[in-house]
Amino acid sequence: MFGDTVSVSPLDYRYGREEAKAIWSREGRHSRQLEVERALVWAHCKMGRVSAEHYDIVADISDPGIVTADRVEEIEAETKHDIMALTKAMAEAAGEAGWCIHLGATSNDIVDSAVALQIKDSVDLQLSSLKSLMGTLCDIAVRERDTIMIGRTHGQAAVPITFGIKVAVWVDEFRRHLERLESMKSRIIVGKFLGAVGTGAAQGENALELQSLILGELGLEVPVATTQVVGRDRYIEWVGWMANVSTTVEKILQEVRNLQRSEIAEVAEAFDVEKQVGSSTMAHKRNPITAENACGLARIVRSMIIPSYENALLWHERDLANSSSERFTLSHSMILLDDIIAKCDRVMSRLVVDRDRMMHNIDSQKGLVMAEKVMLSLVDSGMPRDEAHEVLRGCSMEALKSGAHLKDVCSENEEINSVFDGEELDYLFSPESHLGVSGEIVDNAVSIARKLI
Repeated sequence: MFGDTVSVSPLDYRYGREEAKAIWSREGRHSRQLEVERALVWAHCKMGRVSAEHYDIVADISDPGIVTADRVEEIEAETKHDIMALTKAMAEAAGEAGWCIHLGATSNDIVDSAVALQIKDSVDLQLSSLKSLMGTLCDIAVRERDTIMIGRTHGQAAVPITFGIKVAVWVDEFRRHLERLESMKSRIIVGKFLGAVGTGAAQGENALELQSLILGELGLEVPVATTQVVGRDRYIEWVGWMANVSTTVEKILQEVRNLQRSEIAEVAEAFDVEKQVGSSTMAHKRNPITAENACGLARIVRSMIIPSYENALLWHERDLANSSSERFTLSHSMILLDDIIAKCDRVMSRLVVDRDRMMHNIDSQKGLVMAEKVMLSLVDSGMPRDEAHEVLRGCSMEALKSGAHLKDVCSENEEINSVFDGEELDYLFSPESHLGVSGEIVDNAVSIARKLI
């Protein structure tokens, strides 16, 4: 019983897509470290220090099916050093070519360059999932371009808005996230191969050429200067980006949850009425569970930024305090962000929008959401703004107190009915008359975003 592996992390059995978890799994890490060790020997071969025959042997055994993660762990149990265990396992399999494995390298040359490969593959997945979500949101923004609803500030009814412009704001925020990620790729997908303290002494007089060859072979950026480790400011930037994106996702899904509240009921997460259960005791419940789930996970992603900052505070040219922490910060941030982006896409692609309820909620405000429109029209007619504001404030307070429709109160106000007749008041209390350039904003945001996706 005690020898069995017990799943403790919810990532093992509840959260995360397999394609994201595969990048950061034990096997994902192992296969990329093998690839880095292979690229090192390849570069030595290119520079004439290793024969083509010996490189071919190393290339053949740099396969996780040959040099297995299990074998590496067996050796690590004795050596208490993960990369030394890796190189011993490779040397076992390489036979006479084993002499050149890890030649001139320090452990972190392998570790950080392999992590860079994990980040590289993660960024590819993030770009793809972000573009998918942006496409979904663009479709909604176009479809709901002119769908009128209440705009709310401070949790209170404000003035009319469209659901399309609400979604367009989200589209443009993700567009900025996409551009941020593209711009930081050259800073975060970076390896290093200059040895124990970053001088390149163990790599010889052609150390910079060797490093460029290795990292070029791996598709990684070449740093200008490093210690034994890649500068953790790079990781901070990426984790910070993930925290930022998770916040946008939570903001969107929090809005969905708020608009699904029973007293609002304007949008809703799709619900399988044939099979899905909302509550073990309240049979009527239809809860936004996917949105709630993703909002909770977003908080974990954001929490990773604090240890990421602390992981940059290494002693001198390096210590090991960052290593254990980074096995959580990088992997968990990426896997959970990938999960919540996918969940947001799923929620939004099946989102139920109740346009009739949106109009019902506007009507329930009895004209109060049009107070600004009437006030500004009074100003256009020649009334000073502060005077117009006071007229509408007085009418609004009277309407709230009496329960009357604001239009009826305004029609009886001498300062207003002396300017507008009944037909003009009808127009001023039409929500469609106070949407400004909402449609143009939606069109522009969608057009810009679609050029990127």
